[in-house]
Amino acid sequence: VVGSIPASPLNLQSSSLTSLLCVVFSPVDQRIITAEPGDNVILTCRASENKDVIAVEWRRTDLESDHYVLLYRDSQSDPEGQSPSFRNRVDLLDVENGDVSLVLKNVTTDDTGTYECRVVQGGNNCWKRSLLNTEPISIINLRVEAGESVCGSEAPAASCLLVEPVYSFVPESDGRFCLYTTSL
Repeated sequence: VVGSIPASPLNLQSSSLTSLLCVVFSPVDQRIITAEPGDNVILTCRASENKDVIAVEWRRTDLESDHYVLLYRDSQSDPEGQSPSFRNRVDLLDVENGDVSLVLKNVTTDDTGTYECRVVQGGNNCWKRSLLNTEPISIINLRVEAGESVCGSEAPAASCLLVEPVYSFVPESDGRFCLYTTSL
């Protein structure tokens, strides 16, 4: 919604100044990602183009905690208030180009949950607000599940051996040949 809104009716009489209100609404990007323990995953989140990223917050919404997964502000990650389980395991992909996707390294089953990305941007007098008490722009449901291993130290429960028959042509006394099969 873009429009021109007077600062107040009184100001219009004494001044022709008006304020431009620019609100940007983005559809929420929702995804499901499945990973195996030990994988590195990228939880996608993209900020609007052509606007500076002021702050990025990634949070696990299924945990009842005031800690966040990652908070980026003042052009750097802010470790204050970060959940200890995510320290030294998370990074943003490419903030300068608007890609604020979360890189989560060496995932475990404890990382399974719902992640939300919130971004504040500035530029051209417009703000894209979705930090703290506002709506997320990306919601990722991450499932970390152990895959079924086909290799292991245990012997297989059953084995199968394919035996090909051996064919033999044996000459008979009357000049004919007989075909014999033998399985090993």
